[in-house]
Amino acid sequence: MITHPLDLASRLRPPPRSFDLLFLLNGGLIVLFFFLFGSRFVLAPGLGVDFKLPQMAGANEGATIATVVISVPRSNMVLAEDGMLNYVQLRGWLQQRARQEKGLGLLVRADRSVPLEDLGVIAEMARTAGFTGGVQVAMEPVRGGSGEP
Repeated sequence: MITHPLDLASRLRPPPRSFDLLFLLNGGLIVLFFFLFGSRFVLAPGLGVDFKLPQMAGANEGATIATVVISVPRSNMVLAEDGMLNYVQLRGWLQQRARQEKGLGLLVRADRSVPLEDLGVIAEMARTAGFTGGVQVAMEPVRGGSGEP
């Protein structure tokens, strides 16, 4: 026949009668390896689309390069490189980072709804941990006359 010149289909082995046990075993191993070797970032909560930085006139003028960046979408919830942390865990994480490198600067990307007291607590934790490069709070420059982006 012209459409099948080598007739490869006739030389194939017939398919096995049942894939059930092998299929379930492979599926179980995939799930096991996912749980054993999975990353903390898989299915981890991230910043939602409603995350908005506060605005300040001239926000870009005083900006410097920060070596460590954390995001604070709400009180007692910090998203760092190692995943989601609370303030108690953040203190230890900051101390560990300050021991690894010297002269670190911290950039805090906090949502507008985060209280100023929380930003002060984070800044104090970073200072006592040894962040000698300072602590900055990320802000966007004011756009338009209404103050809203």
